[in-house]
Amino acid sequence: MTDEERAAWVALALVPGIGPVRLQSLLDICQTPLGAFAAPFAFLCTVPGMSPAAATAVKVASPEEGRRVLEQVERAGGRALLAADAEFPDRLRQIPDAPPVLFVQGDGALLERPAVAIVGSRSHSGYGAEVTRQMAWEAAAAGVVVVSGMARGLDAVAHGAALDAGGATIGVLGNGLGVVYPAANRGLYERVIADGLLVTEFPPGERPNAGSFPRRNRIISGLARVTVVVEAGEGSGALITAGAALDQGREVLAVPGPVTSPQSVGPNRLIRDGAAPLLEIRDLLDHYPDVAPPEGARRYESPRAGPAVKDLPESLGEGDRAVAELLGEEPVVLDELISRSGRSARELLAALCGLEIAGVVEQGPGRVFRRL
Repeated sequence: MTDEERAAWVALALVPGIGPVRLQSLLDICQTPLGAFAAPFAFLCTVPGMSPAAATAVKVASPEEGRRVLEQVERAGGRALLAADAEFPDRLRQIPDAPPVLFVQGDGALLERPAVAIVGSRSHSGYGAEVTRQMAWEAAAAGVVVVSGMARGLDAVAHGAALDAGGATIGVLGNGLGVVYPAANRGLYERVIADGLLVTEFPPGERPNAGSFPRRNRIISGLARVTVVVEAGEGSGALITAGAALDQGREVLAVPGPVTSPQSVGPNRLIRDGAAPLLEIRDLLDHYPDVAPPEGARRYESPRAGPAVKDLPESLGEGDRAVAELLGEEPVVLDELISRSGRSARELLAALCGLEIAGVVEQGPGRVFRRL
């Protein structure tokens, strides 16, 4: 494929209102993206599924827009993978509504390796964080690539644990390359670029919106052989990912939780409706008999197996002591601490920063905190 044809493909794929299905119809009829751009308006309106508005959008666009996007991708340190490229992941080609183009940054070879999607709530419990950390660590240490959505909460925990284990991770973005969302994940974003892979179907610089995350979720499950749901409340995006996995014919595992926990409603219902429960790492790794762990892989060690929580220093002020007393060995997410303390996020973060400097508190990926 020539550079001009690649630019035309990218431009056509990004035309508003076209989407993967209409794009395929255009390519079936017009044979090439350049042919679609050259086709008369009246002819475009005869293509199955093409509305006059979509045909107008094609005529307004041009291959030059694709060239600009490809230049932006290159400046951002990434590259474009077209569905026609040999490097485009086969697992993603097989799903309904497959993205016609991916923008990637990092180790593209990870797209060829067996992967598991581990997803969960942004607002989670210490139990959820611990399970996510253990499963992601053990999967990565066994040689399975961990895929998640780069969101705050359990997504960030999964990515961080996979990297901490010396394994690999793929972060699927709901925005374009070069946009760090949420901003608190900047450190994680840089780690994934250095030692993993970022993937998105959105052009560089595009900000996230409410509709971009459900679209992202089908790519998360589409890249994986198995999707694991750890915690998910009513309406959680993790349940959208699980639904996409089922639609794609992929396996879904769910982590059971207390029936009194709002965050366990989603996985408990998935189990009730036929999903397999994930009770130990073997339940997951049995789906990857073809994967061999890398040499020197380390087993996961729970923080709970470490020393007991230290007594608080007498030098702590009353306010800092009150915050420290909210924490124990189990990691706690920031939102839960805000709820427990009744303080603003700004006040609480200032206190936690001081406690971290004092060696009393440790912060983990996804803004989770625990007492040392």
